[in-house]
Amino acid sequence: MQFDWSYFFSLFSLPDFWNACVTVVQLSALAWFIGMLLGFVLATAKLSHSPLLRIPAAVYIWFFRSIPLLVLVVFVYNLPQLFPGSGPILSNPFYSGLLALVVTEAAYMAEIHRGGLISVAKGQKEAGRALGIGLFGMQRLIVIPQAFRISLPTLINEYITVVKLTSLVSVISLTEILTVGQRLYATNFLVMETLAAVGVYYVLIVTVFGFFLQRLERYLDLNFRKPHTLDDAAVAKFKACAEALPDSARKAAGNNATPILQLKNIQKSYGTHKVLLGIDLSVDYGQVVSIIGPSGSGKTSLIRTVNGLESIDSGDILLFGETFIEASDKPNSARLRKGVRHIGMVFQNFNLFPHRTILDNVTLAPRYHGQPGELSEHRAYALLDKVGLLAHAHKYPHQLSGGQQQRVAIARALAMVPQIMVFDEPTSALDPELVNDVLNVIRDLAKEGMTMLIVTHEMDFAMSISDRVIFMENGNIQLDAAPDTILCDAEGERVRRFMGIAARSPNPAATVDLA
Repeated sequence: MQFDWSYFFSLFSLPDFWNACVTVVQLSALAWFIGMLLGFVLATAKLSHSPLLRIPAAVYIWFFRSIPLLVLVVFVYNLPQLFPGSGPILSNPFYSGLLALVVTEAAYMAEIHRGGLISVAKGQKEAGRALGIGLFGMQRLIVIPQAFRISLPTLINEYITVVKLTSLVSVISLTEILTVGQRLYATNFLVMETLAAVGVYYVLIVTVFGFFLQRLERYLDLNFRKPHTLDDAAVAKFKACAEALPDSARKAAGNNATPILQLKNIQKSYGTHKVLLGIDLSVDYGQVVSIIGPSGSGKTSLIRTVNGLESIDSGDILLFGETFIEASDKPNSARLRKGVRHIGMVFQNFNLFPHRTILDNVTLAPRYHGQPGELSEHRAYALLDKVGLLAHAHKYPHQLSGGQQQRVAIARALAMVPQIMVFDEPTSALDPELVNDVLNVIRDLAKEGMTMLIVTHEMDFAMSISDRVIFMENGNIQLDAAPDTILCDAEGERVRRFMGIAARSPNPAATVDLA
């Protein structure tokens, strides 16, 4: 038996095959797109804390991943026998095949989306919460764009799978590529030549659409973006249009007898492990309070309760003299989100949004909360200039050093014009030579009168910048005193041992004697 090459090549000019290709493209594209949307809904439901959403989604995914597509295609096509009202639609092989493909692909794509959603770092969601962004806004602006980028390679592969699966719809006589081929070799018996041509048509479709989808993947891959540093002329232009920063953080604005922040009997446990054992703390306007202590003493847990990133088991937190957080509060309550807007949070690991430029990182929250775009952009330029990064406004976070990213994180927090800044070990993830850049920005904020809570292991920095130093150990505040008291008085002896310094005479001009 010889391969009939002339017949094989003639099949590529056959109109029936090209019409069938159009059908395959339409069927696969619709099934992929609709399945992707439905799959995302299923993935979100499966990740929900509500059993009413989670269990039905899990059952759907389990069931339709277990049924062979061929069986489902035949079943759907014959549904009009059970439900005559569906006959006008499901008696059409195209719509029957589309429905079968959609319900099957939705189950598979749900797992792809779920993998993407759980791959988004927890810190990204915490950064959104710290900026007062609600649940739906966080999904739309932060989580979904990142999850889609993570899932896209697998989604593209799934499209290729869908293209090939359309051949199964031939069992219900849909005029697609394989059906045309079957009709031809049933009359001329040139099976090998016909099936070879069928294979080439499928390869052509996969190649063309795979190329465009891979271009989309490459476009969305931020690693291929070249760093864009503004030239001197552009920097000067943005400096000129940047608005002067409001003087809202100065100590003079805080001439108020009521503390800006009060923590009353704050208790927090993780399971049976108690990390905060009845913390009482009051912070006045314009004060800089550093929190130090050994690892595991509850420092980070304490400041994370201040902006609702950690719930409290008992106690109350007051902001501006009014109730802000109670033990019974839900994590995403309206009162919490409103209060959080007055508290800027800078994380240990930066938690910048990797899919957005530096400028977008700074403007995201103000725009979300209704600030005009031009105003928020001008303010962002001013803040980036303040932290020495105006020339890098159009870069992405991964294109900056760790110290630069942390300074951007500070600018992002300041963009909300907070009354309090909270720092969670802002220099612990940095190389030693980058630490000073970040500390200098914090020093400038202290000079401006910004109220700050700082968890730090930089002891010299804490002693030089702070109005008060709080020493925590075993979930309790062991000492709350001014730096001079710690350095000179007997009550600071435990803290001096922790810091590795010797006592000094009560002379303000004296320097800390490091051991």
